[in-house]
Parts: sequence; C-alpha cells; structure tokens
Amino acid sequence: MYLDINGNKYEIVIVKKNIKNVYIRVKEDLKIYVSTNKYVSKKDITKLINDNYDNIVSMVEKAIRKNEKSKKTMILGKEVDVVVFSMQDKPELYNNKFYVKDKEKMDKYLKEYALSIFENRLDIIYKKFKEKIPYPKLKIRKMTSRWGVCNRKDKSITLNIELIRMDVKYIDYVIVHELCHFAHFDHSKDFWNLVSKYCEDYKNIRKEMRE
Repeated sequence: MYLDINGNKYEIVIVKKNIKNVYIRVKEDLKIYVSTNKYVSKKDITKLINDNYDNIVSMVEKAIRKNEKSKKTMILGKEVDVVVFSMQDKPELYNNKFYVKDKEKMDKYLKEYALSIFENRLDIIYKKFKEKIPYPKLKIRKMTSRWGVCNRKDKSITLNIELIRMDVKYIDYVIVHELCHFAHFDHSKDFWNLVSKYCEDYKNIRKEMRE
C-alpha cells in the first residue's frame, strides 16, 4: 500500500500488534506506519488512512523538515550543508557548505576542523597579551559542563569541541578566559579586569552562552 501526497508516493507499513487502538506514525524514513490489532481489516485501515489524510500530510511534512534539518550542522554560528566530496582530503568550510570525504566520519572531521580554527584563534589572541604567560598546548575534547579548562601544571588549555558550532566571538572569549587563568588562577576582581582588557564585551557574551 502507498499514499499519494502531492504527487509523491509514501509507503504504508502495516504493523499488526496485540493492541486495542490504532496508531499512525511517520518516521524518519518517510514511511507511514500503521500499528493496529491483527483483526482489523485492510478495508478498515484504508478508511482510517483516508479519514486522517490531512493529519498524515502534516506528519509527513514535519518528517521532511526534520530530515532536511538533520542534513545541516552548525559551524561557527551558521547552519551549513554537509557535502560529501570524494576528493576532499581535509574538511573545508566554503560558501556555507562543509565539505567532507565521508559523512560517517563527521565527528572526526569536526574535531579536525575545530583544531585548525582553535589553533588559529589562540595564536591571534595570545599575541595580543602583554602579560608574561606561557604559550599553551592546545587540547580539545567534548565536555558537558565547561567550555574550557586551564591547566597551569602542564601549561595547556582544553577547549570544548562544541565551541566549533558557535560564533567566533564565543571561541575568542573562552580562549581569553583560559589564558587569563595563567596570570590569575581564580575568578577574582583582578582576573575579570584582565579578561575585560582583552574581551570588553565578556559580560554579554557570558550571558549569551548561558542562555
């Protein structure tokens, strides 16, 4: 069975279960799943689908929108299309498109791209500092509760990989924040004064990052 919606065919999958009610769902594969009692006839199912045509159309449209959104990803604060290009050796952001060689390795490519962006921003920001602080080793990993970590012992800073999805101003703020910890390993007034020296709008940025 299939249902015609705007000239397109959508497969109807009938799932017989030991249930009393009938349920209609549209999944990510854009198939229409009808869960029903094993004694419900095909004729009754057809009538049910016809009676609920408008609702099914809405569910299909919602699933299509969800699929379209899943094809996109956020990089540097913008929603971009992920494009598979077999000759792409390194991930590249170009004209709101993120070119990768294999979509199955997106996590790897995002980490690789994030590292290149973070290294570049760290170099730019570090050169602005007048204070005597070490040039840190840069590490990146996924963190659930922090955007960055400063480790004075091994002279490193760790940035949350999720920052690559955000606008550069947020990346810059976190880098400034962690570099300032090499001068003040606390959140004292002196620390925040130093942060404001290199990121004047830090209060608004912090507020936006919490929202």
